[in-house]
Amino acid sequence: MENADQTAFWNADPGRMWVRFQPDMDLFLGGVTRLLLDESAPRPGGRVLDVGCGAGATSLAFAGAVGPGGRVLGLDVSAPLLARARERAAGLGQLAFAEADAQVAELEAGRFDLVVSRFGVMFFGDPVAAFRNLGRALAPGGRMVLAAWAGVEANPFFGDPGRIGVARLGALPPSDPDGPGPMAFRDIDRVTGILRAAGLEAVEGRAVDLALVHPGGIGPVLEMLTGIGGVARLMRERGGTAEDMAAIQTALRDAWAGHEGPEGLRLPARVNLFTARAG
Repeated sequence: MENADQTAFWNADPGRMWVRFQPDMDLFLGGVTRLLLDESAPRPGGRVLDVGCGAGATSLAFAGAVGPGGRVLGLDVSAPLLARARERAAGLGQLAFAEADAQVAELEAGRFDLVVSRFGVMFFGDPVAAFRNLGRALAPGGRMVLAAWAGVEANPFFGDPGRIGVARLGALPPSDPDGPGPMAFRDIDRVTGILRAAGLEAVEGRAVDLALVHPGGIGPVLEMLTGIGGVARLMRERGGTAEDMAAIQTALRDAWAGHEGPEGLRLPARVNLFTARAG
């Protein structure tokens, strides 16, 4: 099985935690969804493939954009997340989901006008093979629009919990920084090279600064970190206690206090946005 580790991960407790915090994550990442919509400009009647669709937020947004005459297919390896996505899509005939690994999925050639992803493409074991497969699914001239995280240093949502968590619990063994994971596509030049190697054309990448906003403030975001992300992994692998988590949350509350205001928590963020076309 390709990407077996990722498949196992997203079908275990981490995947179920993402289901639990789906409403909060949809709020928090709403700006990234809007960025994808603005950049890709889907048309009524369009055919869209959403890669790593998770609980369906981006798929639902694109289904609304293409309308009843269009088609959106969301792909993901996580059965728990897809179950939530299907619940949310009830009654939308233009939207369907499939449990599949996009790197090796048997996709009909030329079926889609647009391939999109919000943080779903950084986990491939062989990204060139994956994008070659996705490129074949695009109609001639079809577009690919992908959002991936830039580096930790530009994203306090990752950097601050990581720094504080390691100070409290100690660092985990080092791993390949370019291996599958949320920061794997932080280097724009590396990723544009991957996309070109996969046979895509008109490849471009740029960094976009935006904000992650939660109207509920710091509290719901700190609660999310008990179940997802680097702090949750540190807690699992270092045997962290409730006291450890409380200390990490207190330190994060102090670190992010300046980002909380009338509209809730507004954390600065940087996303790498990649675009390409099928030949």
